[in-house]
Amino acid sequence: MLGVSGKRFSVLLSAVAIGAVFLFGLAQARAGDDNVTEDQIVRALAAPKKPLTRGLSIGRQADPAATEAEGKFVQSIRGRATRSLSTAEREEIATIAKDKPNIDLEITFDYNSANISAKSLPSVQALGRALTNPDLKGSTFIVAGHTDAAGGEGYNQDLSERRADAIKRYLMQSYGIAPADLVTVGYGKSKLKDPNQPLAEVNRRVQVVNMENKATASK
Repeated sequence: MLGVSGKRFSVLLSAVAIGAVFLFGLAQARAGDDNVTEDQIVRALAAPKKPLTRGLSIGRQADPAATEAEGKFVQSIRGRATRSLSTAEREEIATIAKDKPNIDLEITFDYNSANISAKSLPSVQALGRALTNPDLKGSTFIVAGHTDAAGGEGYNQDLSERRADAIKRYLMQSYGIAPADLVTVGYGKSKLKDPNQPLAEVNRRVQVVNMENKATASK
C-alpha cells in the first residue's frame, strides 16, 4: 500500500500528465490557427455584390474603355507560362491586382525548394476547395509568389516563380482547376509586404487575386 508521501507523489504525477496533455492540445490548436479556412478565402476573393437599384450611383464609375482593355490583357496572359511574362506584364498584373479582391497566404516551402511544406498543406487545400466554390469557380486567378529580401534578385525571382508554379500544379492535380484559370507570376523580393523588415516572414507569401473574368474564362 502507498503511504501518504506515495499518494502525494502519485497525485503529483497525475497532475503533471494532465497538464502536459492540456499544453500539447493547446499547442496543436494554436498551430492549426495558422492555416486559413476555405470560408475565409471565399469571402476575401468574392466580388462585391452589385446594387440591384437603377438609381443614381455613388462613387467613381469604371471607364468602359479601360475595363475592356483590362479584359483583353487578362485574356492575353491566360495559359501563359510563368517565365514568359515580361517585366512590363508583371507590373501590369500588379497594378490591376490592387483594385481586385485578394488574399495573402503564408504558405511555407521546404528550405531552398519549391516543395510545399507539410505545415502549409492545409492552407493550400483550403485554397483548392475555395476556388471550386460556386461563388468563385470560373474566374481567372493570379497566383503570385513573393520572397523576403535575403539573397540576390535573380535567385529570388526564380524561386518565387517556381513556388507559384508549385501551387498551381497542386491545385490543377488535386482539384481539377483549369490551367488557364490560374495565372502564375513571380515577384521575387521586389514587392515586400513589410519594407521596414525586409527579412521578416510576412514577406514570404503567396498572394491570390480574383481577376473577376468569369464571362471570358468560360469561353
